[in-house]
Amino acid sequence: MSRFDIPAEPDTLSVDLVRTAFIIIDMQRDFLEPGGFGAALGNDVSLLAAAIEPCRRMLAFARAGGMMVIHTREGHRPDLSDAPPAKVERGEPEKRIGAAGPMGRILIRGEAGHDIVPELAPQPGEPVIDKPGKGAFYQTELDLMLRNRRIETLFVAGVTTEVCVHTTVREANDRGYRCLVLSDACASYFPEFHEVGLRMIAAQGGIFGWVASTDAVLAALAA
Repeated sequence: MSRFDIPAEPDTLSVDLVRTAFIIIDMQRDFLEPGGFGAALGNDVSLLAAAIEPCRRMLAFARAGGMMVIHTREGHRPDLSDAPPAKVERGEPEKRIGAAGPMGRILIRGEAGHDIVPELAPQPGEPVIDKPGKGAFYQTELDLMLRNRRIETLFVAGVTTEVCVHTTVREANDRGYRCLVLSDACASYFPEFHEVGLRMIAAQGGIFGWVASTDAVLAALAA
């Protein structure tokens, strides 16, 4: 049996796990760990770190069940040739993309801070999408990978809820994918943004997708 009914907002979502992928958005050291880019901007990174354990539990289930697992990282080439000036030039110079930080140059591919937190480290064979923008579909091979595996539904986790998660869900929705966002496996530096971001996804009959807790999803799948 590969089809399950998952209680969610705004209503129950029926999924075929063979046609479902788990995508983990930007769970990177620069965003989640003390001393990284997020902390340098004055944010409380513990708010994001709270999403690690729910994400880890969903990841363990996905791996055990043979689901497609995809990780993403936001970051740029060392020469910043793929980073628009408008993105690079915002904020204080010493805290901009490419500037030196405690974990290497900020949001530069190959630097320590760009890597995924150890608790969620990709296993061999799990694709890692290096994206230059907020959305995981923009200038990446994600759509091709999903269509080659005949994926219809995405379980989505990661950070931050209102930025990269939301952008990816909107991109996926426009491409015809059904998205279930795991409410506690996502997080924001701003709790009010997280709450409203989730409400926006499920509003008006699920205008962008569905929302459910990790516990609710795992309980439905275990049953």
